Amino acid sequence: MRKQRVSWKHWLGSAVALGLLGGCSSLPRYGNPELPRTEQAPPLDYFSVAWWAPLVTPTLMEYAPREVATPAYDGLSNTVIALTRDGFIRGVGSDGQVKWSKKTSTRFAAGARVSDGVAFIPGGDGTLYALDAATGEEKWKYAAGESLATVPVVAEGLVLVASESDTLFAVKAADGVWAWQYRRDPPSGFSVRGASTPLVREGNVYVGFSDGYVVSLTMRDGSANWEKSLSGSGNEFLDVDSTPVMDEHGQLYVASYKSGIYALEAESGDLVWTSSVGGMTALLSKGKMLFAVGDGRVDAYLAEDGRLLWTHPLGERAAQAPVFAKGMLIVPIQRSLLFLDPKTGQARVSWNPGDGVSATPFVAGSKLFVLSNNGWLYALDFNGLKG
Repeated sequence: MRKQRVSWKHWLGSAVALGLLGGCSSLPRYGNPELPRTEQAPPLDYFSVAWWAPLVTPTLMEYAPREVATPAYDGLSNTVIALTRDGFIRGVGSDGQVKWSKKTSTRFAAGARVSDGVAFIPGGDGTLYALDAATGEEKWKYAAGESLATVPVVAEGLVLVASESDTLFAVKAADGVWAWQYRRDPPSGFSVRGASTPLVREGNVYVGFSDGYVVSLTMRDGSANWEKSLSGSGNEFLDVDSTPVMDEHGQLYVASYKSGIYALEAESGDLVWTSSVGGMTALLSKGKMLFAVGDGRVDAYLAEDGRLLWTHPLGERAAQAPVFAKGMLIVPIQRSLLFLDPKTGQARVSWNPGDGVSATPFVAGSKLFVLSNNGWLYALDFNGLKG
């Protein structure tokens, strides 16, 4: 297929009623670009599609395909790094053409991280790969021996990545040599699928675990500064799988799936406030606001005291981690990509590029890279949205 820049007015479908989106009956929703469309585009031209690339070949009898790995972007070589359910790592150029690919033995649970031209890949096969983002050449690999489940974090010369078995690994970014690791025993009962991506601030690491604990570790050697239980007693769905976030004042926010959202003093772990809304799986801090997504809803809170500002019902069991771009809160809700006004929670547009979107998009300046559940990679250009 020849890749080209395509405007909404050339192919996007018309607005349709979305009864599941909390009463947003006139919300525009768009479909797959390869399908013929005859309807008029909406009056609000939010973004256009620069290019799209079909990466995964559909298999017979595949039911409800899902891609969960967030794309990454290397600005040095203008390469998008896409990890897909067929076990491939691909480098896609600025024209939508695949520049290189590498096969691994199984699907991915999380996306890559690019730093200084190197793509760090969390393998579902238990291997952390370091590849040249421009060429795909392997620089090193580290055998963790446990399926890796978070986007790697690169800081202070180390790469941090967590496994599905509640181990946080730290290896040297230069050569992949093991530096330290921290492990907690998973609970005996049911847990939510996923893991907490670590947050690094001022020489400390903050990360959650499936036993309901959030911990602060020293970046130097992984020793614990403090450990705090958020989920209370029991042994099921205690998970603190959300990536911790920190505001400009140094206050830490984490979410327990069972017990709700917690604001903590980062230095001590002492409680500042808590919200009893359970089922939350991801947080995002922006200015004085804290956004939370989870089972069937998106919430906005005042970060200072946890006051609920608005809530937006989704009609989906769970949403994935949101991103903030050009003044809009963008949330993948499995069946589509939802654009919300962060001040009011009002939905502006819903975009379904085919089989929905589960992976968190990647924002790079005025572009948004989206991996759809059918394995298509899209590059969107923001048009009408202003920061």
